[in-house]
Amino acid sequence: MNREEKQLALEELNRREEERVKNGPLAQSATQAVPGEGNPDADILFIGEGPGKKEDELGRPFVGAAGKFLNELIESIGLQREDVFIANIVKHRPPGNRDPLPDEVELYKPWLEEQINIIEPKLIITLGRHSMGWLLGPNLSITAIHGQPKRRNGKVVMPMYHPAAALYRGDLRPVLKADFAKIPKVIELIDKDQGVTAAEQEEEIEKQAALL
Repeated sequence: MNREEKQLALEELNRREEERVKNGPLAQSATQAVPGEGNPDADILFIGEGPGKKEDELGRPFVGAAGKFLNELIESIGLQREDVFIANIVKHRPPGNRDPLPDEVELYKPWLEEQINIIEPKLIITLGRHSMGWLLGPNLSITAIHGQPKRRNGKVVMPMYHPAAALYRGDLRPVLKADFAKIPKVIELIDKDQGVTAAEQEEEIEKQAALL
């Protein structure tokens, strides 16, 4: 699909999925859905956990203080927010900004999976341990693997700390900036290795990323 076709597909997906989850517990307590936004043909897809208070009010992801820092990080690698796509695991705000429950994550799973299928990003960046666990497995430590690209189900996934964490822990700001600085090289490696097998690509990406 070209960019216009992807945009239409995402809009139709949002309409269909919002209707499907409208009776779920999160939809009942939230102001509105926050499906995600950005370039429908983006190379990079960011996935957070769920909308916060400001996101719930505006219907847009990452628009609070953490969003401002995310914008800064995106700009640090020569991109704008409009160049990437930003989404969350769940599309309605959990009450009191609590963590989404397993059955709530399961309810929204098809919505996010189809977003990934439509956008076809080269690189998925998970922000925080919840989205990392959703894509890479629940038993991994973000402290151990942040900034390290992995390959799962045909996609390259790079886990990072959530920008909100850096608002409370100043020592994480340079860590996030250093991890973001790796992104252009990882994209370059993905482009370079498109003609090899998935196993070879994963091995090469992880080997080269370790040198960054």
